[in-house]
Amino acid sequence: MKNVNSDVAYDFLRKRILDGEYLPGQALMTNALASEIGVSRTPIRDALRQLEADGLVTIQPRLGASVKKMDLKNFRESCELRLALETHAAGLAARNHADGDLHEIGMALDAMRRITGEMIDGGAPAKLMPALAREDVRFHLAIIAAAKNDLMKKEILRLHLINRVVSTSPAGVRVNAGAGNKEDLVHRAEVLKSHEQIYEAIAAANVTAAKKAMEAHIQEIIDRSVRRLARANAEVMTRELSAEEAIYNA
Repeated sequence: MKNVNSDVAYDFLRKRILDGEYLPGQALMTNALASEIGVSRTPIRDALRQLEADGLVTIQPRLGASVKKMDLKNFRESCELRLALETHAAGLAARNHADGDLHEIGMALDAMRRITGEMIDGGAPAKLMPALAREDVRFHLAIIAAAKNDLMKKEILRLHLINRVVSTSPAGVRVNAGAGNKEDLVHRAEVLKSHEQIYEAIAAANVTAAKKAMEAHIQEIIDRSVRRLARANAEVMTRELSAEEAIYNA
């Protein structure tokens, strides 16, 4: 029989990990979590094992559980796997999509056009970014659904969640967050154009063009994410070194 408390603990921990409240590498102490959530230790342990299976938590003998953390090499490799899967999914979507799939992809694209236009025309980027991010996710999910491959869909979604967690900087800042400055607005326009190219290729049932457009789009995301994560990690290391130097010079 399924343990309701395990579900409660799982939902509680998963939400806080995905929201960035628990940072990559942060220890997840069973006793403290049991007290915080109001359950016994057994449901916490069950939830942590499930989160480990999801790829969001690492459990090591004698060290216990912690939020998933990757070095740059592992992060890049995870992104490259996502690149291969989503590129292939776009090709399958071009071949297998139904009218309803194309409608859903198009609706998300229309919403992205509207929001991006508002941002470029002087809207508040910080306030509009969550809505744009939701439509971006909706666009990609619609393409994955149109591919008609459930196993591929499951793995892509798993990689999305892992990358979302580990792309949070040690300072607690999501490294792919939009700045809303002039450079970022130019980038938003370019991203919209790449989404339009993907949609047009899928709508035309052009498998080769759909894969090419998706590959270029995801590769650009990976390159930016890796650069920003490397910069964020370097900044943290610099701050730590400065603190050590201050102690040494005291």
